[in-house]
Amino acid sequence: MIPAHVPDEPPLTYADSFDIPVLFRDGPADKPRRQWRTAKHETWAGSGGFPATNGWYAPTTTWREIIKAATEVGRDVTPHLQNQPRYAHGELVARVSPLYAYLGAHPVKPRHPVPGSKGRRLTLNPVYEYGTERSAQNAAAYRLGMTMTEWACRSLLGLGQTEHLELGGPIPALSETFKDPKKTLPDLWGRHETEDRYWLIEAKGGNVGVDTLRKGWAQLAAGSTILGSYAHRTVLVGAAVRPGDDLFLTIDHDLHPGQPPITPGGSDAVEDEMLGPGNLEDHLGDSDDALIGAARAQMLAYLALRSAPASQLRTVPVPADRASRHRRSGLTTPLEDDDLTLAMRADARGAAPHTEQHALRAGIRSMGLDDFLTCRIPGTEVHLGMSRKLFAACERLHEEDLAIARRTPGLRAEDQPAVVQDLSDAAQEEQRLTQRRIFREQQEEARPRLRPLLRDAYERGATSDWSDLLRRPQEPELDLEGDEGLLEAATPETYLAVSRYDLPPARP
Repeated sequence: MIPAHVPDEPPLTYADSFDIPVLFRDGPADKPRRQWRTAKHETWAGSGGFPATNGWYAPTTTWREIIKAATEVGRDVTPHLQNQPRYAHGELVARVSPLYAYLGAHPVKPRHPVPGSKGRRLTLNPVYEYGTERSAQNAAAYRLGMTMTEWACRSLLGLGQTEHLELGGPIPALSETFKDPKKTLPDLWGRHETEDRYWLIEAKGGNVGVDTLRKGWAQLAAGSTILGSYAHRTVLVGAAVRPGDDLFLTIDHDLHPGQPPITPGGSDAVEDEMLGPGNLEDHLGDSDDALIGAARAQMLAYLALRSAPASQLRTVPVPADRASRHRRSGLTTPLEDDDLTLAMRADARGAAPHTEQHALRAGIRSMGLDDFLTCRIPGTEVHLGMSRKLFAACERLHEEDLAIARRTPGLRAEDQPAVVQDLSDAAQEEQRLTQRRIFREQQEEARPRLRPLLRDAYERGATSDWSDLLRRPQEPELDLEGDEGLLEAATPETYLAVSRYDLPPARP
C-alpha cells in the first residue's frame, strides 16, 4: 500500500510551467548524483540549437509543450487506420495517459537558482512509486523517453519534424537495413535546417543508467555507419527519473561531417533552403514539402477530429494572422496571456448577443479571427484541433493514402494469406515492417503529384465552411465563452488545450 503519511489529495490546480534540468555531454557517462538539484545551471538562451558549451541548463517549459510532443512522436500508425479512423482516439490516449498516470509536479529550491525559473519540476507520483508493477513501469519509461526526446529535440533545440527510423529515413541504405527486424538502430531521425544536417536520435527513459546509455550509443553508431558520408549529428537523450528525484535529461551528442542532406524527391532546392528551424507550420506558405510534412504530422489528430461525434466538436476563435503568435519558447503559444487573442475574443463576445451563429462566423472573420475545429480526446483532458486550411490538406492527403492502400497488393489485411497466423512473432514483425516501408515508399513516389493537390486543398480550405469540410449538415458550435478550466495553446495551424486540474500531487 501507499504509506499512510502520503495524503489522499485531490488533483492540483497547477501553473502549467516547470523547469527541466538538462545536462549536455559529449558521450555516455555515469548518472549524475543529484547534480540536477545542486549544480550551477547556465541560463538557457533559447537559441534553437545546441548550446555553445556542455554542462547543466534548466530551461522552462509547459505541460502543453510536453503533451504536444507526446501526441506527435513515434511510429506512424495512421496507415493502419485508413478504414477505422475512430481508433485514432485510442492511439492518442495511449500516448498521453502514462504521463498523466505517473508524473506529478512539485516545488523545488535549487542551490543555485536560475533567473526566471519557475521553481517547479516534474517527478514520479506515489502511484508509480508504490503501486506500479515492473512491466507497467517499463511501458511508461518507453513513452516518457520518446516524449521527452521529442520535446528536447524540437521544442528546445529547433529540430524539424521527426520520423520513426523504421520507415527507412532519408538514405536508401537505411530502408534496406530495416528489412531485418533484428537490426537495432536508433529510434528517430530528423533534419535540422539551421545546421543543415540530419540528426539520428535514440530515446531512453526511466531509471536510465550508464549501461542503458551505452547501448543507445551503440545503436547510434550503427545508424551513423549507414548514413556514411552525409553530414549528421547523433543525439542520445536519457529522460531519467526515479522515485524521490526530479525528472532530468542527459543529452549526449556527436557531430559527423559530410555531404549536405538530400532534398525531397523532385523538390526545388531554393524552396527547400527557405525552411527554418523547428516547425513546418511556419513555412506552409513557402514550401509545398513543408505542407506535405505538416499534414502527415497531424494525420492522427485529423482522423480523431474527422471521426468525432458532432456533439463533441466545437470551434474556438484564434487570430487569423499566424505571425501574431510569437512563441516565447518551444512550438506553441500559450493563449491565456496573449493580449491580442484576449482582446479579439472580447470584441467577438460583445457582438455575439446581437448576431445569429451563421452571421457571427462571417463576422469574426471580418474581425481578423479564424475558428479552429477542436474536440476533447475521450479518456483524457486533452483537446486537439486545427485550422480549416490544414484540415483540408489532411483530408486530401488521407484520400491519396487510401488510394495507395487500395492499389498496392499486400498492404491490406484482407489481402494477407490465412497462414500468416502461423508465422513466428519475428516473421510477423518483419512483414509489418515491410508493409510500412512499402507504404512510405509509395507515398514518397507520389510526392511530386501531391504538391499541387495539397496546395490547392490548403488554399480552398480558407474559404470553406466547416460543414462542407466535415460533410455534415450542421456547423460545429462556435465557442466564444471558453472554459476557465482549460489552458490553451496554438501553433500557426493547430490548437491544443489541457485541463488546469490534471496533474496529481507528486508527494508530500
